[in-house]
Amino acid sequence: MKEINFKAIEKKWQNKWEKKKCFQVKEGKGKKFYVLEMFPYPSGSGLHMGHALNYTIGDIFARFKRMQGFNVLYPMGYDSLGLPAENAAIKQKVNPKTYTEKSIKNFIVQQKSLGLSYDWDRMFKTHDPDYYKWDQWIFLKMFEKGLVHKKQSPVNWCPKCNTVLANEQVHNGKCWIHDTVEVEIKYLNQWYLKITDYVEELNDFKELNKWPEVIKKLQKNWIGKSYGAEVLFEINKEKWPVFTTRPDTIYGVTFMVVSAQHSRLKELVTDEQKIEVENFVDKLNSVSEEEIEQLDKQGVFTGSYAINPINKEKIPVYAGNFVLADYGGGMVMAVPGHDQRDFDFAKKYNLQIKEVISGGNRKETQVSLTSQPSLKKAYIGEGVLVNSGKFNGIQSKRAINEIIRHLEKRKLGKKTINFRLKDWLISRQRYWGTPIPIVYCDNCGLVPIPEKDLPVKLPERVKFGKGNPLETSSSFINTKCPKCKGKAKRETDTMDTFANSSWYYLRYCDPQNKKNIFDKKKTDYWCPVDLYIGGKEHACMHLIYIRFYTKFLRDLGLLKINEPSIRLFNQGMLHGLDGEKMSKSKGNVVLPEKVSKKYGIDTARLFLVSIASPDKDVDWSEKGIQGSLKFIKKVFDYFDVVKIGKSSLKIQSKVNKTIKEITQDIENLRYNLGVIKLRQLFENLEQEKEIARKDLESFLKILSVFCPHVSEELWEKINGKGFISLAKWPVFYERKINKKLEKQEEQIEKLVEDIYNILSMIKEKKKKVYIYVLPNEKQIYLENIDLIKKKIRLSLEIFAVNDKIKYDPDGKSRKAKPGKPAVYLE
Repeated sequence: MKEINFKAIEKKWQNKWEKKKCFQVKEGKGKKFYVLEMFPYPSGSGLHMGHALNYTIGDIFARFKRMQGFNVLYPMGYDSLGLPAENAAIKQKVNPKTYTEKSIKNFIVQQKSLGLSYDWDRMFKTHDPDYYKWDQWIFLKMFEKGLVHKKQSPVNWCPKCNTVLANEQVHNGKCWIHDTVEVEIKYLNQWYLKITDYVEELNDFKELNKWPEVIKKLQKNWIGKSYGAEVLFEINKEKWPVFTTRPDTIYGVTFMVVSAQHSRLKELVTDEQKIEVENFVDKLNSVSEEEIEQLDKQGVFTGSYAINPINKEKIPVYAGNFVLADYGGGMVMAVPGHDQRDFDFAKKYNLQIKEVISGGNRKETQVSLTSQPSLKKAYIGEGVLVNSGKFNGIQSKRAINEIIRHLEKRKLGKKTINFRLKDWLISRQRYWGTPIPIVYCDNCGLVPIPEKDLPVKLPERVKFGKGNPLETSSSFINTKCPKCKGKAKRETDTMDTFANSSWYYLRYCDPQNKKNIFDKKKTDYWCPVDLYIGGKEHACMHLIYIRFYTKFLRDLGLLKINEPSIRLFNQGMLHGLDGEKMSKSKGNVVLPEKVSKKYGIDTARLFLVSIASPDKDVDWSEKGIQGSLKFIKKVFDYFDVVKIGKSSLKIQSKVNKTIKEITQDIENLRYNLGVIKLRQLFENLEQEKEIARKDLESFLKILSVFCPHVSEELWEKINGKGFISLAKWPVFYERKINKKLEKQEEQIEKLVEDIYNILSMIKEKKKKVYIYVLPNEKQIYLENIDLIKKKIRLSLEIFAVNDKIKYDPDGKSRKAKPGKPAVYLE
């Protein structure tokens, strides 16, 4: 095999594509298709092959759709604001802008080297004022519509990031960026977006039938729609609303638990309990709802008592670590007889436990309606109400509505729906984010910046160290009030970086627009995204926020769509040689530059999509990529000697069948299966003396989506017209697929597989294989004897079972069946 100068070939075709603007698109040219990968944060360490896998998945699909005749929008930009860039810049003692711009330049060089067919004219960076101007514009529109508010509340605080985090950014009690840092609770005045106004729509997934079920399930759980009742408990002569999904257990309430992070906790704490409660609260860290079940349930008596509205019983109020401040009012009615968490808490603090539902398998006449058995654990099933006053003897399921009606009639509660999803905490106490367009005026109060004065730009001269860097810039802070023209101070919090990525897919449709966020005609043409590619770890952050922004912009009359994308694909993860996730800190990254130099980037692209389905996690393998390199070299050698002429009927069948099946495989993102079939087609081509030009071109066209550079080179070699990247995808003809021939091929493959299986079960080395077939099948196997020999790499002899002269020492020929030869090895 001759050596291939991959570097020269790659540079040659990348320059040609760029010079001719091959992948630049405009609206209105045929049926559109929008392919998009989640845009990257441009880290200083650059891309590794894990990133390359993600972009290769998208590029293959974009190339495929382009060749099918679609007008393909396939853009790239950079999610360049946010904490990671700011922290890295501080470490390197440079301004975040300098750090980010340098990182982006490196990213672009690396991405172009991968042969990605982006429309680079649409590229943008979220740290450009021309982009974040529109983040601010959206904020002001939400402010106008009453979807923005500021309030004092307990918030998640990362001591390493020195900023607040949204609930979605706390993972297992740790910061989403610093996964070893415990998140703390602080009480701060913060900005929120009322995503809850769209909660019912966000909980509706009927238009997302091409999104992975796991994503929809995660979002549904995060949104957390619950049906139940809001019950009014009186504490210190004030009514406190408490949500419950089990009003049928209200007679079993023996204590209340308020979140230790509740904003009104101090109102419940008596002087006698103040120190004990403060000590308890100070020890708490932030937890998510998923973590609550694993927590050691702890609490402290507040000194206050609540009055149960159903029976007027006086019950103690505890502060606990297992109640979320922002769910169901931040307080729960504890029913230890019928909730295991409450049961454990009651046992720990020696609190009363009541049975109010008796096991559902007993008849009502067998149930004691007033007894209090000694319970060993909580009974959480359905049954008959006991110790529940006038509701005794009623089945618990029916009692839910009867008790709600009872409470509603007396104005002590009401039927309601509760959601776990809470408003999005969007403000951050850091520099490298979109400035919030608000000023504070002593005369006018809180005042939004007029749209004509946008963007509010980040100052470049700030001091990094402790606290919010924007607070060190007096020229930024001190300004004039837009209303009264008096002295005012700017808001120094910036927006969460997820605000930048919640609408970015729309800006690609019209990235140079200075007057409007985008031209509505252009977004109407391109949107929604047809294929969106990204990791499932974004299910409850970015993928909820982008849906929220889409619905809001629709309600402004800017969009006709309800959802951002038709189809979502979650790519797998590429692990390093150590089997761990690639990361610079672990020292296991594989760099595209090194791979390209050693193997060629097309070899890497082919290998990445060959080893497994693109949605599966895979390990990098030097041995595996060698196999892809060998294949590409064989293809190059073949094109040096191939004779263009007429294809046999067998090859015509093979080519048409391959086109049909690989088209389906790519459409379904089963690239690995497509590559297997492409290799099999090539094996068949190699055995032929001559091949029709059309069939040769079809092979190259299919190869081109996986290996674009070498395919362009070979296309030029056979005098193909124009760029193969812009050629038409091959069409298959069903009538040319010889089903009888294909069935015979399957028989051959099955035979080879059987021989492999036998060889794997025996220890001693074998040199020769004897095959015994039915008389009417002998010719099929004889015609393919060379192919079988090549695959098994052993001597081979074929006999019909009725051959008078045959070598059959073990009488194996008697076991031959139709389509399943008998095998003997020695």
